[in-house]
Amino acid sequence: MIEMVIDARRKDLGGFDVGRILPFHARRMVGPFIFLDQMGPAEFAPGSEAINVRPHPHIGLSTLTYLFEGEIIHRDSTGATQAIRPGEVNWMTAGKGIVHSERTTPTKRAEGGPMHGMQAWIALPGESEDCDPAFQHYAGPDLPAYENAGLFARLVAGEAYGASARVKTASPLFYVHWELAEGVRTAPPPGKGAGGYSERALYVARGEIEVGDRTFHEGQMIVLEPAAEPTIKAIRPSTVMVLGGEPIGPRVIWWNFVSSSQAKIDAAKADWKAGRMALPVEDDVEFIPLPDAPSTPEPAPSGVKPEPTHPV
Repeated sequence: MIEMVIDARRKDLGGFDVGRILPFHARRMVGPFIFLDQMGPAEFAPGSEAINVRPHPHIGLSTLTYLFEGEIIHRDSTGATQAIRPGEVNWMTAGKGIVHSERTTPTKRAEGGPMHGMQAWIALPGESEDCDPAFQHYAGPDLPAYENAGLFARLVAGEAYGASARVKTASPLFYVHWELAEGVRTAPPPGKGAGGYSERALYVARGEIEVGDRTFHEGQMIVLEPAAEPTIKAIRPSTVMVLGGEPIGPRVIWWNFVSSSQAKIDAAKADWKAGRMALPVEDDVEFIPLPDAPSTPEPAPSGVKPEPTHPV
Protein backbone atom coordinates (compact mmCIF):
# COMPACT_ATOMS: atom_id res chain seq x y z
CA MET A 1 0.00 0.00 0.00
CA ILE A 2 2.79 2.41 0.98
CA GLU A 3 5.80 2.65 -1.30
CA MET A 4 7.87 5.08 0.77
CA VAL A 5 7.74 7.58 3.63
CA ILE A 6 9.70 10.84 3.33
CA ASP A 7 10.39 13.03 6.34
CA ALA A 8 10.67 16.76 5.66
CA ARG A 9 14.17 18.11 6.30
CA ARG A 10 13.81 21.32 8.32
CA LYS A 11 16.02 24.30 7.59
CA ASP A 12 16.18 27.56 9.54
CA LEU A 13 16.30 30.52 7.15
CA GLY A 14 16.72 33.03 9.96
CA GLY A 15 13.60 33.07 12.08
CA PHE A 16 11.66 31.11 9.48
CA ASP A 17 11.67 27.34 9.10
CA VAL A 18 11.20 25.55 5.78
CA GLY A 19 10.59 21.82 5.46
CA ARG A 20 12.02 20.32 2.25
CA ILE A 21 10.09 17.24 1.11
CA LEU A 22 10.93 16.87 -2.58
CA PRO A 23 13.31 16.18 -4.17
CA PHE A 24 14.48 13.32 -1.92
CA HIS A 25 17.53 11.19 -2.65
CA ALA A 26 15.44 8.05 -3.11
CA ARG A 27 12.43 9.75 -4.71
CA ARG A 28 13.05 12.69 -7.00
CA MET A 29 9.49 13.31 -8.24
CA VAL A 30 5.84 12.38 -7.71
CA GLY A 31 4.15 12.73 -11.09
CA PRO A 32 5.44 16.06 -12.43
CA PHE A 33 6.01 17.46 -8.90
CA ILE A 34 9.77 17.86 -8.61
CA PHE A 35 9.99 20.15 -5.58
CA LEU A 36 7.82 20.59 -2.49
CA ASP A 37 8.45 22.83 0.52
CA GLN A 38 6.37 23.57 3.59
CA MET A 39 6.86 27.20 4.58
CA GLY A 40 6.45 27.57 8.33
CA PRO A 41 4.28 27.58 10.32
CA ALA A 42 5.81 30.75 11.75
CA GLU A 43 4.70 33.76 13.72
CA PHE A 44 6.60 36.89 12.71
CA ALA A 45 7.13 39.56 15.32
CA PRO A 46 6.21 43.14 14.37
CA GLY A 47 9.13 44.70 12.50
CA SER A 48 10.78 41.38 11.59
CA GLU A 49 12.32 40.54 8.21
CA ALA A 50 9.52 38.02 7.48
CA ILE A 51 9.63 36.75 3.84
CA ASN A 52 12.25 38.58 1.83
CA VAL A 53 13.35 36.54 -1.19
CA ARG A 54 15.36 38.60 -3.68
CA PRO A 55 14.85 38.18 -7.44
CA HIS A 56 16.08 34.83 -8.78
CA PRO A 57 15.61 32.91 -12.06
CA HIS A 58 13.82 29.72 -13.14
CA ILE A 59 13.54 27.69 -16.33
CA GLY A 60 11.61 24.57 -17.32
CA LEU A 61 8.97 24.53 -14.57
CA SER A 62 5.86 26.09 -13.11
CA THR A 63 5.88 27.26 -9.51
CA LEU A 64 2.73 26.95 -7.42
CA THR A 65 2.45 28.94 -4.19
CA TYR A 66 -0.45 28.19 -1.83
CA LEU A 67 -0.97 29.66 1.64
CA PHE A 68 -2.84 28.53 4.75
CA GLU A 69 -1.96 31.77 6.60
CA GLY A 70 -0.21 35.04 5.81
CA GLU A 71 0.42 37.05 2.68
CA ILE A 72 3.24 37.32 0.11
CA ILE A 73 3.79 39.76 -2.74
CA HIS A 74 5.00 38.18 -5.98
CA ARG A 75 6.79 40.23 -8.65
CA ASP A 76 8.26 38.85 -11.87
CA SER A 77 9.89 39.78 -15.15
CA THR A 78 6.60 39.49 -17.10
CA GLY A 79 5.48 42.61 -15.24
CA ALA A 80 3.19 40.77 -12.82
CA THR A 81 2.76 42.07 -9.26
CA GLN A 82 0.32 40.02 -7.20
CA ALA A 83 -0.43 39.47 -3.52
CA ILE A 84 -1.35 35.93 -2.53
CA ARG A 85 -3.53 35.22 0.49
CA PRO A 86 -4.84 32.02 2.10
CA GLY A 87 -6.74 29.71 -0.21
CA GLU A 88 -5.39 31.33 -3.38
CA VAL A 89 -2.91 30.14 -6.02
CA ASN A 90 -0.02 31.96 -7.64
CA TRP A 91 0.95 29.93 -10.71
CA MET A 92 4.11 31.07 -12.49
CA THR A 93 5.32 29.30 -15.63
CA ALA A 94 9.03 29.84 -16.21
CA GLY A 95 9.28 28.14 -19.60
CA LYS A 96 12.40 29.44 -21.33
CA GLY A 97 13.16 31.79 -18.45
CA ILE A 98 11.63 34.05 -15.80
CA VAL A 99 12.87 36.02 -12.79
CA HIS A 100 10.76 36.64 -9.68
CA SER A 101 10.84 37.77 -6.06
CA GLU A 102 8.64 36.95 -3.08
CA ARG A 103 8.43 39.39 -0.19
CA THR A 104 6.31 40.52 2.74
CA THR A 105 4.94 44.04 2.26
CA PRO A 106 6.28 46.81 4.54
CA THR A 107 2.82 47.07 6.15
CA LYS A 108 2.68 43.37 6.96
CA ARG A 109 6.27 43.45 8.26
CA ALA A 110 5.35 46.28 10.60
CA GLU A 111 2.28 44.38 11.83
CA GLY A 112 3.84 40.92 12.12
CA GLY A 113 1.64 37.85 12.04
CA PRO A 114 1.46 34.22 10.94
CA MET A 115 2.90 32.58 7.84
CA HIS A 116 2.19 29.02 6.72
CA GLY A 117 2.00 27.59 3.23
CA MET A 118 3.31 25.29 0.55
CA GLN A 119 5.47 25.89 -2.47
CA ALA A 120 5.67 23.35 -5.29
CA TRP A 121 7.57 23.15 -8.54
CA ILE A 122 5.90 21.27 -11.38
CA ALA A 123 8.32 20.22 -14.13
CA LEU A 124 7.10 21.06 -17.62
CA PRO A 125 6.83 18.33 -20.27
CA GLY A 126 9.34 18.49 -23.11
CA GLU A 127 7.05 20.26 -25.56
CA SER A 128 6.42 23.06 -23.04
CA GLU A 129 9.90 23.58 -21.62
CA ASP A 130 10.68 26.47 -23.98
CA CYS A 131 7.29 28.19 -23.79
CA ASP A 132 7.03 31.90 -23.09
CA PRO A 133 7.02 32.78 -19.39
CA ALA A 134 3.64 33.61 -17.86
CA PHE A 135 1.91 34.30 -14.56
CA GLN A 136 -1.66 33.69 -13.37
CA HIS A 137 -3.44 34.21 -10.07
CA TYR A 138 -6.44 32.05 -9.12
CA ALA A 139 -8.95 32.36 -6.29
CA GLY A 140 -12.51 31.61 -5.24
CA PRO A 141 -14.53 29.70 -7.86
CA ASP A 142 -11.35 28.98 -9.86
CA LEU A 143 -10.56 26.35 -7.22
CA PRO A 144 -13.51 23.97 -6.62
CA ALA A 145 -14.17 23.23 -2.94
CA TYR A 146 -16.28 20.76 -0.99
CA GLU A 147 -17.25 20.71 2.69
CA ASN A 148 -19.29 18.12 4.58
CA ALA A 149 -19.24 16.29 7.94
CA GLY A 150 -15.82 17.48 9.07
CA LEU A 151 -14.11 17.28 5.68
CA PHE A 152 -13.05 20.35 3.71
CA ALA A 153 -11.38 19.79 0.34
CA ARG A 154 -10.12 22.32 -2.19
CA LEU A 155 -8.82 21.36 -5.63
CA VAL A 156 -5.74 23.57 -5.89
CA ALA A 157 -4.75 22.46 -9.39
CA GLY A 158 -5.50 19.77 -11.96
CA GLU A 159 -8.38 17.29 -11.97
CA ALA A 160 -9.73 15.05 -9.20
CA TYR A 161 -13.03 13.73 -7.86
CA GLY A 162 -14.81 14.72 -11.07
CA ALA A 163 -13.82 18.39 -10.72
CA SER A 164 -11.31 20.58 -12.57
CA ALA A 165 -9.49 23.64 -11.28
CA ARG A 166 -9.09 26.54 -13.69
CA VAL A 167 -5.33 26.53 -13.16
CA LYS A 168 -3.80 25.98 -16.60
CA THR A 169 -1.48 22.97 -16.28
CA ALA A 170 0.76 21.42 -18.94
CA SER A 171 0.42 17.73 -18.00
CA PRO A 172 -2.02 15.47 -16.06
CA LEU A 173 -1.83 16.16 -12.32
CA PHE A 174 -3.85 16.85 -9.19
CA TYR A 175 -3.17 18.88 -6.05
CA VAL A 176 -5.76 18.89 -3.24
CA HIS A 177 -5.91 20.60 0.16
CA TRP A 178 -7.76 18.65 2.88
CA GLU A 179 -8.83 19.92 6.31
CA LEU A 180 -9.93 16.93 8.36
CA ALA A 181 -11.72 16.94 11.71
CA GLU A 182 -10.80 14.23 14.19
CA GLY A 183 -12.17 10.84 13.14
CA VAL A 184 -12.99 11.84 9.55
CA ARG A 185 -12.32 9.21 6.89
CA THR A 186 -11.68 9.94 3.23
CA ALA A 187 -9.66 8.66 0.27
CA PRO A 188 -7.19 10.06 -2.30
CA PRO A 189 -8.02 10.14 -6.01
CA PRO A 190 -7.90 6.65 -7.56
CA GLY A 191 -4.63 5.04 -8.55
CA LYS A 192 -3.49 3.48 -11.80
CA GLY A 193 -5.26 0.17 -11.17
CA ALA A 194 -8.62 1.96 -10.90
CA GLY A 195 -8.10 4.07 -14.01
CA GLY A 196 -6.62 7.00 -12.10
CA TYR A 197 -3.18 8.51 -11.65
CA SER A 198 0.09 6.58 -11.85
CA GLU A 199 1.77 8.37 -8.93
CA ARG A 200 0.18 9.76 -5.74
CA ALA A 201 1.32 10.99 -2.36
CA LEU A 202 -0.06 12.52 0.84
CA TYR A 203 1.78 15.18 2.84
CA VAL A 204 0.77 15.88 6.44
CA ALA A 205 1.24 19.62 6.97
CA ARG A 206 -0.47 19.56 10.38
CA GLY A 207 -1.93 16.90 12.65
CA GLU A 208 -1.86 13.11 12.46
CA ILE A 209 -3.48 10.61 10.10
CA GLU A 210 -3.83 6.85 9.75
CA VAL A 211 -3.15 5.11 6.43
CA GLY A 212 -3.90 1.40 6.57
CA ASP A 213 -2.59 0.27 9.95
CA ARG A 214 0.13 2.93 10.20
CA THR A 215 0.08 6.39 11.74
CA PHE A 216 1.80 9.45 10.26
CA HIS A 217 2.39 12.90 11.68
CA GLU A 218 3.18 16.45 10.60
CA GLY A 219 6.16 16.67 8.27
CA GLN A 220 5.76 13.25 6.65
CA MET A 221 4.99 12.42 3.02
CA ILE A 222 3.40 9.03 2.28
CA VAL A 223 4.07 7.87 -1.28
CA LEU A 224 1.39 5.36 -2.29
CA GLU A 225 1.86 2.29 -4.42
CA PRO A 226 0.25 2.70 -7.87
CA ALA A 227 -2.59 0.24 -7.20
CA ALA A 228 -3.22 1.19 -3.54
CA GLU A 229 -6.71 2.42 -2.67
CA PRO A 230 -6.38 3.32 1.02
CA THR A 231 -8.83 4.93 3.40
CA ILE A 232 -7.35 7.87 5.28
CA LYS A 233 -8.46 8.59 8.86
CA ALA A 234 -7.66 11.73 10.85
CA ILE A 235 -6.41 10.80 14.32
CA ARG A 236 -6.68 14.47 15.28
CA PRO A 237 -7.54 17.63 13.31
CA SER A 238 -5.23 17.60 10.29
CA THR A 239 -4.15 19.55 7.22
CA VAL A 240 -3.10 17.27 4.36
CA MET A 241 -1.92 18.03 0.82
CA VAL A 242 -2.71 15.26 -1.68
CA LEU A 243 -0.76 15.36 -4.93
CA GLY A 244 0.36 13.39 -7.94
CA GLY A 245 -0.02 12.84 -11.64
CA GLU A 246 1.67 11.24 -14.59
CA PRO A 247 5.47 11.04 -14.89
CA ILE A 248 7.05 13.23 -17.57
CA GLY A 249 10.50 11.61 -17.68
CA PRO A 250 13.88 12.31 -16.03
CA ARG A 251 14.85 15.88 -15.26
CA VAL A 252 18.10 17.64 -14.46
CA ILE A 253 17.76 20.01 -11.51
CA TRP A 254 20.43 22.57 -10.61
CA TRP A 255 19.71 25.43 -8.21
CA ASN A 256 16.46 26.97 -9.51
CA PHE A 257 16.72 25.44 -12.98
CA VAL A 258 14.87 22.34 -14.18
CA SER A 259 15.22 20.81 -17.63
CA SER A 260 15.37 17.60 -19.63
CA SER A 261 18.60 18.97 -21.10
CA GLN A 262 21.91 19.67 -19.35
CA ALA A 263 22.75 22.07 -22.18
CA LYS A 264 19.72 24.22 -21.31
CA ILE A 265 20.74 24.26 -17.65
CA ASP A 266 24.24 25.40 -18.63
CA ALA A 267 22.83 28.11 -20.90
CA ALA A 268 20.56 29.40 -18.12
CA LYS A 269 23.51 29.52 -15.70
CA ALA A 270 25.52 31.54 -18.22
CA ASP A 271 22.60 33.89 -18.91
CA TRP A 272 21.97 34.62 -15.23
CA LYS A 273 25.66 35.12 -14.47
CA ALA A 274 26.04 37.51 -17.42
CA GLY A 275 22.94 39.53 -16.50
CA ARG A 276 21.01 38.58 -19.62
CA MET A 277 17.79 37.73 -17.71
CA ALA A 278 15.61 40.76 -16.94
CA LEU A 279 14.72 41.54 -13.33
CA PRO A 280 11.17 42.41 -12.22
CA VAL A 281 10.45 46.03 -13.16
CA GLU A 282 9.28 46.90 -9.64
CA ASP A 283 12.05 44.93 -7.90
CA ASP A 284 15.29 45.42 -9.84
CA VAL A 285 17.72 46.79 -7.25
CA GLU A 286 19.10 43.47 -5.97
CA PHE A 287 19.16 39.78 -6.88
CA ILE A 288 20.48 36.40 -5.76
CA PRO A 289 23.82 35.67 -7.48
CA LEU A 290 24.51 32.38 -9.22
CA PRO A 291 26.03 30.01 -6.64
CA ASP A 292 29.31 28.23 -7.35
CA ALA A 293 27.46 24.97 -6.71
CA PRO A 294 24.12 24.17 -5.08
CA SER A 295 24.41 22.59 -1.65
CA THR A 296 23.59 18.88 -1.34
CA PRO A 297 22.03 18.27 2.09
CA GLU A 298 22.12 14.50 1.60
CA PRO A 299 24.33 12.22 -0.50
CA ALA A 300 22.46 10.92 -3.52
CA PRO A 301 22.73 7.37 -4.82
CA SER A 302 24.91 6.83 -7.87
CA GLY A 303 23.36 8.29 -11.02
CA VAL A 304 20.88 10.54 -9.18
CA LYS A 305 21.11 14.29 -9.63
CA PRO A 306 21.79 16.29 -6.44
CA GLU A 307 19.17 18.42 -4.72
CA PRO A 308 18.88 22.10 -5.52
CA THR A 309 19.32 25.05 -3.25
CA HIS A 310 16.15 27.12 -3.41
CA PRO A 311 15.89 30.58 -1.82
CA VAL A 312 12.53 29.93 -0.15
